[in-house]
Amino acid sequence: MPAPPPVPPAEDLDDALDDARPRDDLRHPVRLAGPPRRVVSLVPSITESLAATVPEALAGATDWCTHPADLDVPRVRGTKNPDLAAIVDLTPDLVIANQEENRELDVRRLRERGIEVWVTVTETLDGALASLGRLFDEAFGVAPPWLAEAATEWASPGEPLGRASVAIWRDPWMVVGRDTFTGDLLARLGLANVHADAPDRYPAVEVADIEARHPDVVLLPDEPYVFTADDGPEAFTVPTRLVSGRLLTWYGPSLVGARSALVAAVAPVR
Repeated sequence: MPAPPPVPPAEDLDDALDDARPRDDLRHPVRLAGPPRRVVSLVPSITESLAATVPEALAGATDWCTHPADLDVPRVRGTKNPDLAAIVDLTPDLVIANQEENRELDVRRLRERGIEVWVTVTETLDGALASLGRLFDEAFGVAPPWLAEAATEWASPGEPLGRASVAIWRDPWMVVGRDTFTGDLLARLGLANVHADAPDRYPAVEVADIEARHPDVVLLPDEPYVFTADDGPEAFTVPTRLVSGRLLTWYGPSLVGARSALVAAVAPVR
């Protein structure tokens, strides 16, 4: 009688299982027994996406997760300082984070506590749509209709609208620089980011530096800094426009209809 085949080492079995498991955008394997039933989102855009697609699975979110407006789930503090103990107490099947918005340290500490974390990477418009599509397909087994609508709406570049600077903070002034989702969205919208060649993704600048690049318009969103009619426009001699930060910086259902709204906001400057 032939001898039974040798049992592979446990680490080999683990490697084989990892190869079959879904992986997040950083290629880290995510151990899911099925579609997650309890999800904590540390990303406002993804919280809105989950609420619009699998609301029954959303078990927790950050204080910055403001959409939908009637979202009623436990809060786990901020994106940069999440309450890890509170997250563990919610017994999630999955925590969703983002490479830019959340800290690698928090992701690592959650994994050390046995929590599965799916990290997304969203540096471009197409990349964000692809990331969300893969997350919903591989983790939840669904294809959100709003995702297809957003992809269609943003499929082609718009007519040139001019040159723009996007301020995101004041004291010190900070702007959108290179390799960002917002910068890529601007380009698809038809606006050339005057800071696209900056060495940093969100450089600190002076107002004089912004105006020296001769933007046709400076966009002043209402997040993360809340620019208002009395706080922001008075600093510039070039035209400014107050815009929704959610339409400019969020990815998810907010992308549906965002294009026409943003064009309407900036078109009068030309």
